[in-house]
Amino acid sequence: MEFLEPDRIRLFRLEPGVVYREIRSGSQPWTVHLVEVDLDRCDLGFHVEGSAGDRGRVPVSELARRAGPEVVVAINGDFYTPEDLPLGMEASGGEVRGRASHPVFAWRPGVDPWIGEVAWAGDSLQVGSWSVLPGSAEGKLELVAGFPALLRDGQWVGDLEQIDRPGFALQRDPRTAVGVDPTAMRLWLIVVDGRRKNVSEGMTLPELARFLQSLGAHQALNLDGGGSSVMVVRGQTVSRPSDPGGERPVVNALMVRRDVDYCVERPPPGDEP
Repeated sequence: MEFLEPDRIRLFRLEPGVVYREIRSGSQPWTVHLVEVDLDRCDLGFHVEGSAGDRGRVPVSELARRAGPEVVVAINGDFYTPEDLPLGMEASGGEVRGRASHPVFAWRPGVDPWIGEVAWAGDSLQVGSWSVLPGSAEGKLELVAGFPALLRDGQWVGDLEQIDRPGFALQRDPRTAVGVDPTAMRLWLIVVDGRRKNVSEGMTLPELARFLQSLGAHQALNLDGGGSSVMVVRGQTVSRPSDPGGERPVVNALMVRRDVDYCVERPPPGDEP
């Protein structure tokens, strides 16, 4: 709260272990939509829903509806190509698409979320210290890519593209990000509204990274932003997309999902990130 210096906070407890806050800063032109997830709860997990098989892209609210009533919160995911393909790797239910090496957010039942680089080792995918054989019964992997990684061990990853991509990194824009604190067992989904002069102009990547540090995140990943940035809670769009037409169709979405079956799924001994 010290970083944002809020003049208004709205708080809603969506589920046991899931809290949504809308925060308007009193010192900067920022409106932030922040979801905090308690990772100690075994019935809360993550799901990636993609538009594979569709012609073109699909709004996040529609992707959330398709994923079922168990979805609590959804945000937009990866950047995409003119052919409507995600720039990085994507996985849902263990079905892996793409082989690009962009940093990812990854999760599977019984294992804490992880953010970092993945690599192929033959037919297996190395995710942190655990490997997944796509399509196997043990490989129920959810994975979405982004760019760039913002935090590693609580510190900035490089210069956050300030030298190589100054227009992308240093302009205030709508932003979407995910951060994790494995020590406190907390995860945050963030959408910053933008392109509304003197109301909510968005954040630069350094501002976004500082905000995540202020939350206590150890690992964090920037997802697609601009007109793609959106947060959907219980089927309703709570953020304010910057496109004049409202919510922009995208290629995939990252979701918080509640399912008691997650509690009975555990990885093999020693197979944790």
